[in-house]
Amino acid sequence: MAFDLVRRVETLGRPRILVLGDSILDRYVWGDAERISQEAPVPLLRADHREHRLGGAASVASMLAALGAEVRLAGIVGRDTEAVQVRNLLAERRIDDDLVLALDDRPTTLKERYIGRAQDRHPQQMIRVDYETRDPIPGHAEATLLERLPDAVAEADVVLISDYDKGVCTPALLRALIDVCRSLDVRVIADPIRSSDYSKYRRVHCMTPNRLEAQLATGMTIARAEDALAVGRRLVERLDLESVLVTLDRDGMALVRGDGHAELVPTRPRQVYDITGAGDMVLAVVGLCLAAGGDYDEAAALGNVAGGLEVERIGVALLSREEILADLIVHHHAGGGKRLDRDALVAAVRRVRQAGRTVVFTNGCFDLLHVGHLRLLRRAAELGDFLVVGLNSDESVRRLKGPSRPINPEDARAELLAGLECVDAVTIFGEDTPLELIDAILPDVLVKGGDYRPEEVVGRDEVEASGGRLVLIPLVEGHSTTHLARRISERTMRIHPPEPTPPAPVIRTSGVKSVEERL
Repeated sequence: MAFDLVRRVETLGRPRILVLGDSILDRYVWGDAERISQEAPVPLLRADHREHRLGGAASVASMLAALGAEVRLAGIVGRDTEAVQVRNLLAERRIDDDLVLALDDRPTTLKERYIGRAQDRHPQQMIRVDYETRDPIPGHAEATLLERLPDAVAEADVVLISDYDKGVCTPALLRALIDVCRSLDVRVIADPIRSSDYSKYRRVHCMTPNRLEAQLATGMTIARAEDALAVGRRLVERLDLESVLVTLDRDGMALVRGDGHAELVPTRPRQVYDITGAGDMVLAVVGLCLAAGGDYDEAAALGNVAGGLEVERIGVALLSREEILADLIVHHHAGGGKRLDRDALVAAVRRVRQAGRTVVFTNGCFDLLHVGHLRLLRRAAELGDFLVVGLNSDESVRRLKGPSRPINPEDARAELLAGLECVDAVTIFGEDTPLELIDAILPDVLVKGGDYRPEEVVGRDEVEASGGRLVLIPLVEGHSTTHLARRISERTMRIHPPEPTPPAPVIRTSGVKSVEERL
């Protein structure tokens, strides 16, 4: 990618964001599910913990507040115990709820989830129970919001619509809100419902439907990730959008803009524990990025990262900027590449440490990459969070190994190392030893092969003096670049033996016959 996502996160500031939508209270009941009930063939949950979190539009607001935004929430709750819990949670997160109206004739939407633990395995959701009314909000509530929203929009850097189809996002209310946003040049982004009719979102600046929602809205099928680009184009054209982001779970996102630009934004593989809240997180981070002056490409990339982090947690979990930064630094790399010069490496290491992560360093020529190298690098990566490989330059290798080395030039060697998933950064050094490089980054863990004695390892004293440690990793027997090069040479000699030396030519002297001629 051509932009620096780390820098974008570091400069997000504290944008003002208005969130309109359906606020939900999420209740989690945790317990042990160790046996089957005697009353019916169902698991028996022995509850031991209850937890409340904000859901729906309130979840989006909560995520934004955790990410450092100033947030104002608009919507409705009932006049019940759940409403009190919602407002208390909003107050804890310093979210302005003066546009959250209390209604007498409907309950606060509650989603109650039962989470069971069994045999020390990862907890799993057993069942969800919903308490809700999905009718459109009454006319007096709609009129109050219509009256008060324009002033709230005027104070916002961006407006987010979090529609859960619980009655707040009526066509009339959204039409008025979108018109106000357009007139005040404030972007409005919508996370839509599942529906075949998206007319109420017409002329929002951007929307973030998931795969199923996008298919229902267009009547098209997304069988492959590439199909989402055509679906996105149809949504952009039909609804007069600046952009659409179709979220594709394991396939990342499809970004389609009104100017014709369309691309797939991939995501790295993750362990998915719970998809709850992933869509909310994408909406929150996309809105935050745009409010801070980012473009849609940056917003899509950051939304992808945050959504991926969310599915690694149980339930709706809050993320901090530091967690997003750590994931970017360790897995995505500012500037889009793993090969860094020394200054860029020092900056990357500083950011890794600021995110509370561990830096591991190893070095070598890595001339012909083989299984011994791979196992050492994988083992080194397991010792921390950010593996840096120092690579000898071509000139450095020649001084150390002789004029016939390296076999592979430094650019090729660096590219091969950067292509390994376990390697997070590659930097080339021209000195005979990596001491200056080690001094510059002072890794937490210094790794070398087991053929070294501790006292022979360059940089050991400096690393240990700064609180780090040395780890020697046993080598794989029979694997080295020298042996590999020798075997290649020997095999080449067997397959292509040298040409026999031709006999010496017969030298004739005028008038004198050779022995052969005389015979």
